[in-house]
Amino acid sequence: MAGRTVTGPTDHVVVVGAGLAGLSAALHLLGAGRRVTLLEQAKTPGGRAGQQDFGGNAVDTGASVLTMPELVDEAFHAVGESLAGNLPLTRLDPAYRARFADGSTLALRTDGDAMEAEIRAFAGPAEARGYRRLRRWLTELYTTQKDHFIGANFDSPFGLARPELVKLAALGGFGRLGPKVETFLRDERVRRLFSFQALYAGLDPARAMGAYGVIAYMDTVGGVYYPRGGMGAIARSMAGAAGRAGADLRFGTEAAWLERVSSRVRAVRTRSGERIECDAVVLATELTTAYRLLGARPRRILPLSYSPSAVVLHGRTGRSWPELGHHTIFFGDAWERTFAEIVREGRLMSDPSLLVTRPTATEPGLAGDGGEIVSVLAPAPNLHRGRIDWPRVGGAYQEELVRTLEARGLTGFSGEFAVDELITPEDWAARGLAAGTPFSLAHTFAQTGPFRPANLVRAAGNVVLAGSGTTPGVGVPPVLISGRLAAERITGR
Repeated sequence: MAGRTVTGPTDHVVVVGAGLAGLSAALHLLGAGRRVTLLEQAKTPGGRAGQQDFGGNAVDTGASVLTMPELVDEAFHAVGESLAGNLPLTRLDPAYRARFADGSTLALRTDGDAMEAEIRAFAGPAEARGYRRLRRWLTELYTTQKDHFIGANFDSPFGLARPELVKLAALGGFGRLGPKVETFLRDERVRRLFSFQALYAGLDPARAMGAYGVIAYMDTVGGVYYPRGGMGAIARSMAGAAGRAGADLRFGTEAAWLERVSSRVRAVRTRSGERIECDAVVLATELTTAYRLLGARPRRILPLSYSPSAVVLHGRTGRSWPELGHHTIFFGDAWERTFAEIVREGRLMSDPSLLVTRPTATEPGLAGDGGEIVSVLAPAPNLHRGRIDWPRVGGAYQEELVRTLEARGLTGFSGEFAVDELITPEDWAARGLAAGTPFSLAHTFAQTGPFRPANLVRAAGNVVLAGSGTTPGVGVPPVLISGRLAAERITGR
């Protein structure tokens, strides 16, 4: 279901941005017989799923969790290749380890029988039965939404008027996620594992729409994977496939402005002055960058609302701890208070909940010195919500996060953890990310489905948007889909 498409010739398409959305668009366009020129201002592909070398350690500096790898496979298949032929994957089991403030621990496994056994041992047989019912609900929720809501282009809100909408309402998709999960699970600790994912969409789990249980489905049922070489290897592999399929890949090349005649873009001008003629353009950039290149932005009744941000520490240690898996979530005690602080009050977490990623648990060779690569992510207010003096506060907050992890069971962590990079909301903003958040627009009702900024642009009839700011939204699976949807706006497929 492609909906409206770009009119006129579309033989040569310039794609601006070699993040996962732009690479997905490029591969789908190449598969449909289009000539593609891909422009990326950085020296390497990846964008918010990129990788950086710190003293011989290959560190993923953006996304760290891969779900729904079939969407990557779909992009490869567009040019006659496959994910398996390009990038070996490891299914992480457990997907996460959770450590709670009371000292208890729970492994999140995506196999139903294994997770049921974990929960039975952790919280009893009634909770295990509740998990089974929750798993069925999450699966039905995903099945209802995947083709007609998540994976579809919308031309207007009337596109929602489908039989699936009635089913989604009956499933509780328009109620609140937190109370819905509570109907299945009594133990507050277990509930967290099946609702914290709403934060990825910029939402308080207690207040998010039930429909966003699909993110929990991707994590807790679909499975979490790790690509050999790290998350940055996904973009490198996709770029390689695009090059083999004939794409002209231009790294270190920044698009400066779009040359327009009436309502059509005739060429993309680069920062160095080069003029690249084209029939259509895909802007797979930050939304604010796309609007700047267009010289126009759509009129909206409500102003755009952005997701919370994050403070991230990338570093290394000379040793590991049995408490640290590949992904470990250290939950604070004041879980609900945390969301009030970062989402509504614009304050730092008084009782931090942290995601710690140790990719060397799965691939030791990523660390050139034989140690461990460790990244710590702490949700934080975005720059629109919180007035925090990050140049002054950043270093002290880094020390507080490290001390918190030491107090939560990583004995000796503060003495062992050497930080290679501290990223604050101010740093995200300096990289061109609106409101200082890598998680783009929040998935409020007014910014979901047909109400999210559209991928077709009225100001220019042959320009299409892709990425986390447009449909369907934030996260690795949605941005891969956004690239396909952008290509469909051009090819009509």
